[in-house]
Amino acid sequence: MPFPPVADQLAIIRRGVEKIVPEAELAAMLQKSRDTGTPLRIKYGIDPTGIDLHLGHTVPMRKMRQFQELGHQAVIIIGNYTALVGDPSGRDQARARLTVEKVEANAKTYLEQVGKVIDLSNAEVHRNGDWFGSMSFAEILELTSKVTVAQMLTRDDFSKRFASETPIYLHECLYPIMQAWDSVKIRSDIELGGTEQLYSFMLARDLQQGQGLSQQIGVMSPILVGLDGVRRMGKSLGNYIGIAESPYDMMKKFMQVPDACLKMYFELLTNIPLAEVELLLAGHPKAAKIALAKAVIGEYHSADLATEAADRWQREISEGALPTDIPEVALPAASLTNGQIPAANLLKQLGLCPSTSDARRQIDQGAAALTETKTKIEKYDQLITVTDGLMVWVGKKKYCRVRLAPN
Repeated sequence: MPFPPVADQLAIIRRGVEKIVPEAELAAMLQKSRDTGTPLRIKYGIDPTGIDLHLGHTVPMRKMRQFQELGHQAVIIIGNYTALVGDPSGRDQARARLTVEKVEANAKTYLEQVGKVIDLSNAEVHRNGDWFGSMSFAEILELTSKVTVAQMLTRDDFSKRFASETPIYLHECLYPIMQAWDSVKIRSDIELGGTEQLYSFMLARDLQQGQGLSQQIGVMSPILVGLDGVRRMGKSLGNYIGIAESPYDMMKKFMQVPDACLKMYFELLTNIPLAEVELLLAGHPKAAKIALAKAVIGEYHSADLATEAADRWQREISEGALPTDIPEVALPAASLTNGQIPAANLLKQLGLCPSTSDARRQIDQGAAALTETKTKIEKYDQLITVTDGLMVWVGKKKYCRVRLAPN
């Protein structure tokens, strides 16, 4: 099947992209590919440093899928050796190093998750340990001789650490060189990633030129912000939406996305035409969030499950109906005195609040309630008569039924 016209390819490629370097070469590269019928080799590297992918990880992966649908060749690098070093990009201190065993355990689950976005049946998959693991010390010396310390210090993260006299370890300096050498080994035409990887992308061009190869182009996506609307999406920050989460859990998180971030989420995480996105954003934010959630959840689960999750959210959260999956928490009868317990103690023992001080704060703010009718708890020391099956709430998202356990 012939490649689409270059103008059509560029329109798709440029969507949700912050920087293309050097952009002037992209049209010519696409035209040559079309004229010769030769697919471009599109590189995307991932280090198996964890096992749960979230929507932030999917941004460059979705761009890879778009390149695949345009007829180009996806080349996935599983960085089992770069993961041993740890990516220093954007970090003000050295990353904790992983063991070989941990990296291997993570790598086994990565492809299964990546396959939710990229068509692995039409992709090349390589581990960079296949070439770095067999390099002799002389070959490593030869590779490192191609990069100067002065070049390395042009990296923003390294320059800041050098200026602040924060340690920069030699093994960290290997990371961008290894990442760039991956591009040489697989003869990359285009590399996908985030804007923080510009240095490695440009270093790859230099190394490719030194080996007599054509130079790759970097296609860089912006960093997806998390549910806090400020910091990059990350599991450690608790502001993420995981692609393996249940449709309903994803739905609840999408409804927390700040209004100001909706355009970015639509552009980076969906294929909805931008003209249609503008119409959605001109309406009520709630409707836009539901449309966004259904589009994304439909990709990772199904359209039916996405609709079901949206309907359930509307019924249980928006309209205040009783949830369908109310957890039960055992409460020892010995915790009660004459069948009663102070309100703050009850919330803590049920795990709805991490401490009695937090429970007091939630009660003071009017967030704690009892029974299906959500009768507010008025005071932290209010004595609550506990019966088997009592419904207890803290806000809209934390709730449970009490099951009295024998002493």
